Amino acid sequence: MAGVREGQGQLVFGLDIGTRSIVGTVGYLGGGKFHVLGQRIREHDTRSMLDGQIHDIGKVGETIRFVKEQLEEDLNRKLTEVCIAAAGRVLRTVTTHVEQDFEEDHEVSEEDIYSLSTLGVEQAYEEFQKINDSEMKFYCVGYTPMRYYMNGYQIGNLEGHKVRNMAVDLIATFLPDDVVDGLYKAVESAGLHVANLTLEPIAAIQVAIPEKFRMLNMALVDVGAGTSDISITRDGAITAYGMIPVAGDSLTDILVQHCLVDFDTAERIKRQAGERESVEYQDIMGLTQVITAREVEEILEGKVQEMTKLVADCIRELNGDKAVSAVFVVGGGGMIPGYTEHLAQELGIVKERVAIRGSEVMQSIEFEIENPRRDSLMVTPIGICLSYYEQSNNFIFVDFNGKRVKLYDNGRLSVADAAVQSDFSNEDLFPKRGQALTFVVNGKSRIVRGVQGEAALIRLNGDPADIYTQVHNGDRVDVTPSTAGDPASLELGRLSELDQRLHVVVNGTRIDLPKTASVNGNLENEYYRIRENDDIQVQNFYTVREIAEFMDVPLGGSILVNDTPAKPETRVYENFTLTWDVNAVLTYADLEDETEEEAEARRAAKAAAREAAERAEREAAENAVLRAAADAAGDAAEAGTAASEGAGNAFSGTGRGAAGGTFSGAGRELWDGAPAGTGQDADMAAQGAIELSVMVNRLPVTLKGKSSYVFVDVFSFIDFDLNASGGRGIVTLLNGRNAEYMEPLNSGDVIDIYWEEKS
Repeated sequence: MAGVREGQGQLVFGLDIGTRSIVGTVGYLGGGKFHVLGQRIREHDTRSMLDGQIHDIGKVGETIRFVKEQLEEDLNRKLTEVCIAAAGRVLRTVTTHVEQDFEEDHEVSEEDIYSLSTLGVEQAYEEFQKINDSEMKFYCVGYTPMRYYMNGYQIGNLEGHKVRNMAVDLIATFLPDDVVDGLYKAVESAGLHVANLTLEPIAAIQVAIPEKFRMLNMALVDVGAGTSDISITRDGAITAYGMIPVAGDSLTDILVQHCLVDFDTAERIKRQAGERESVEYQDIMGLTQVITAREVEEILEGKVQEMTKLVADCIRELNGDKAVSAVFVVGGGGMIPGYTEHLAQELGIVKERVAIRGSEVMQSIEFEIENPRRDSLMVTPIGICLSYYEQSNNFIFVDFNGKRVKLYDNGRLSVADAAVQSDFSNEDLFPKRGQALTFVVNGKSRIVRGVQGEAALIRLNGDPADIYTQVHNGDRVDVTPSTAGDPASLELGRLSELDQRLHVVVNGTRIDLPKTASVNGNLENEYYRIRENDDIQVQNFYTVREIAEFMDVPLGGSILVNDTPAKPETRVYENFTLTWDVNAVLTYADLEDETEEEAEARRAAKAAAREAAERAEREAAENAVLRAAADAAGDAAEAGTAASEGAGNAFSGTGRGAAGGTFSGAGRELWDGAPAGTGQDADMAAQGAIELSVMVNRLPVTLKGKSSYVFVDVFSFIDFDLNASGGRGIVTLLNGRNAEYMEPLNSGDVIDIYWEEKS
C-alpha cells in the first residue's frame, strides 16, 4: 500500500471500476472507523465498458491512471497497490461446509480462522468444477463465512476458543477468467498491482448492511450502470449472491432513442431529471429541446418496471422462493425516480421498506476531506476498501516452464498448485514405477510393482525446490519430468508360499519338507525368474516315494498313511502320518510297476527339491531315534548291519537334504534300524575300546566297548523305558543344554534324561 503515516493505520486504495465511471477512495481503518483521506471520480470518455465488462482495456487503464494520479497529488504520496471489485455478469456461487480436527484442545487464532476459510474456498472450487458445464474457466473472486461451528455447535466467533473440531459454512463466488483478466490488465496498465479482489455486492454489503442488521432477512441491491448485483442476509449471515445484467445504462439507451441524442447527453438528461423539473438539451439535428422530469419518468417507467421485476424475481430465487422483509438500494442506477416504489410493488412489501441508502449507512465512516460525497454511489468504493481487511484473495502470476500461469492466491501456494494450473501431468511430477509383473499363484492373481523412479527435478528461480515449496508473484519454476524405474522382478524362491514347510510325521518323527512349485506345468528351481502371466502351482503334498527319497532312507514293507495301507505314489498332505518297515528294504529299482514317466517325474521332483530346499532341520528325532538306539542292542545289531548295507547298495548316497547335501553315515544307520558302532564297525572299535565315565541323572555311569562315544550310546547303559511316554516328550540335556543325539561325549559330562510332564 501507500505506506504508514504517524497516527494512522495502513492506507488502503479502493477502486470501483464501474460501467459509467471509476471511483477511487483512499483511507485507513482505525479506532473502529474507516477514515477517508481521498476521494476521486472520473467518468469514461467512451463506452469502453458495457454491462460490467471491460471492452477497451487501454482506455479503461487510462481512466484508472487519471484517478490514481489525482489521488497521489491529493495525498502527496505514491500509490502502487489497489483493491478492486468485479461485477457479477456471469456470477456463480457455491455454498459448502468444511471442518478441521485437532488431536487435543486447540486455542483458535486468527490465522486458524483464515486457514479454515481458505480450505472452504478450495473445497468450493473443487465442487464448482464438478458442475461447471461450460468451457469458460472460472476464478473465485470472493467468499463470505456464513456460520462458524465449535465442536459441532454454532458460534459467532471462533477466535480464542479451545476446540477439538471447528467448521464453517461458507459461500464462495466465481466469475469467468475473461472478466477477472480484463480487470487485472487494466489496473496493471495504470501502474498498479492488485492487492485484493472481491465481488461488488460483497463490498457494498460491508457498508450498507452492518452485522447487527444481518439477523434480519434483507436484500441489498447495488444498481450500477451495467449490472444489478444482489445479496441476501438472514440469521446473522450473508446467505446468497446474485446478479442480473440490467441496470442504469438500459434506461439511458431508451432516452437516446426518444430524444435523438448521444449516450452522454442522454445520461445527463437522466440524472438531471431527478434533480430538476425540466432539462434542456440539443438533439442530433442541433435543435434545442426541453423535457420535463415527469416526461422522463413516464418514458422510463416501463423499463423501470421490467428491471425491478427481474430484480424481485432474483431476490425470491435467492431467498428460497419468498420475498425479503426489507431492501436497501445503493448505486447510481437505483436513484432513478420510481425505482424503489416499483421494486416494493413487485416484492409485495410496503414501499417504506425499500429505500436508497447513502449517508444513512456511513455512520462508521469518517471523511477527513472537504466536501465529501456521501451518497449511495460511494457505498461500494468504501466497501471495497473494507473488504481488504476481511479477506485477501489476490491472484498472482508465475512462470512455469516458460508458460505464464495465473493462480488464486490463498496465502500458501506451492509448486504443485502451479503445476496443476499449467496442466502439467501429475505423472511427470511424481516418480514413476517401472512395469509391474502379474502372474498367478494357485489360481489367484498376484502383482509385483516395479521399482520407483526418480522424482521430477524442480528449480524455483534457479534454486533447488520440491512440490511443496511456496511460490509468489513473478517466480520462475522450471520442472524436469520424473523418470520411470526398472520393471518388477521376482525369483520363484522368494514367494511367501515357498517359505512355508510341509509338516508330516514319519515313523513317529516330525519331518519338515520344503515346498516345491511348478511353472506352467514344469517343475522349476528357486532361482527361476518369474515372467509375465506365469501360472504357478505350489505343491501342497509329497508322495510317499518323494518323502523317502528326501530322507534318503529305504522304502519297503508295509506302507501306512494315516494308518491306511498306501502305495509309493500315495499323496501325503500337511500333518499326515506315514509309517513303513525300514528293515524290509525295497529299492526304487525293485518297483516293477513304476513306469518310465513316473520314474522321470520322481527324478525331476528330487532335483527340484534338492535345488529349492535348505538343509533339513534335524529336529530331535526323540522317540523314534531313541527307540532305534535301544533296539540296536543284542541280536538286532546283525540285522541292522544287513539292512544298512542293503540301503547303501540301493541308494546313490545323495539324500534330499535341504541344501542338496547328504545325511551322515551314522544318521542313515539310525534310520535303517541299527545304531552306530554295531556289526563290523563294532568289532573294529573293540580293538581300541576305552571306558568313559559320565554322570546320568546324578548317578555315575561307565561306558564300555567302544573307542569313542556319542550321546545316544548312553541308552545302552541305563535303565530307561522308552515306551512309557504316555504322550509326553522326552528331555535330553548335556551339561545343562539340549543335546544332539550324535554329539560326542567326554569324560565327566553331566547328562539328564527325563519325561517332560504335561502342563
